[in-house]
Amino acid sequence: MELNELNEKLAQIQSQIENNLAEIKSSKGIFEYRKKVMDSKEGKIGSLMKEMGKLQKEQRAEYGKRVNEIRNWAQAKFDALDAKFKEQEQKARYAAEAIDVTLPAKKLKKGYLHPNTQVKNQIVDIFGSMGFQIYEGNEIETDYYNFTALNIPQDHPARDMQDTFYLSPEFLLRTQTSAGQIHVMESQKPPIKIISPGKVFRSDDDATHSPMFSQMEGLVVDKGITLCDLQGMLDVFVKKIFGEDTRTRLRPSYFPFTEPSVEVDVSCFQCGGKGCKLCKGTGWIEVLGAGVVNRKVLEGCGIDSNVYSGLAFGIGIDRIAMLKYGINNIKMLFESDLRVLEQIDD
Repeated sequence: MELNELNEKLAQIQSQIENNLAEIKSSKGIFEYRKKVMDSKEGKIGSLMKEMGKLQKEQRAEYGKRVNEIRNWAQAKFDALDAKFKEQEQKARYAAEAIDVTLPAKKLKKGYLHPNTQVKNQIVDIFGSMGFQIYEGNEIETDYYNFTALNIPQDHPARDMQDTFYLSPEFLLRTQTSAGQIHVMESQKPPIKIISPGKVFRSDDDATHSPMFSQMEGLVVDKGITLCDLQGMLDVFVKKIFGEDTRTRLRPSYFPFTEPSVEVDVSCFQCGGKGCKLCKGTGWIEVLGAGVVNRKVLEGCGIDSNVYSGLAFGIGIDRIAMLKYGINNIKMLFESDLRVLEQIDD
């Protein structure tokens, strides 16, 4: 092959590179085309040195010089265009990512505690200010602590399978936080003043009942404890929860673990006791059950009932939340509906 023929081939390659570079619009295109042209084995310029063996010996130096000139020219072209495209791409990126500091900031939604948690915290603060300590009980209890030690007879309906979730003949999901008072009275000597909040479980499900709900047991054991102490303490509680004008009323009732037992009503905080839909026209709303601790319960825990007496009460945290915040279906407390939860922030 003649040198002139190879020189013409070099000129054609140079012209072709010039034309192809004019069509490339990005640094990625430059990278890919550079590899295609400059690769030492497969590239158009890289493979030119293979043609040197076809020339006469005295022509090879000139040919090699010409190939190196084209290689250097192509490399300079690639570098210049690559720098140009990268600068353009960087400017475009900066423009796309630019932040207008004059724009108003995005509003962050405020987080809210669950209504049950808000009410629980309020109740804990109220009784904590009266000197009560917190006892965390067990959600899985034995039949003894949940029923027997609380003076609940073997034939009591609460023990039935349709009311209680049994895990075995001996173990069950506690149906009341009252089981905690037995643990406390067995392990501590009077005076005792505790509240025991937690989840309880019963086989019940309608608009005002749930298979799982929250309860808070209260227990005071000391010398000379009477129903008057109970009412005075609950008066303070309902005034702080429902308002200073709220009053309490005790109605006789029956619970196996208290004697005497009472249902505690509060004057309707919506109508002021005049009668409305919330209180069903009576002016009063039932909120919890309470009473003087049964002597049998005290004695079963090794406490001398001739020396000490006690009071106990059970507060439905869900019920207080529903009354306080106007929630008419307990399921709203478990559905995590932000339209409900965002309205409640005490």
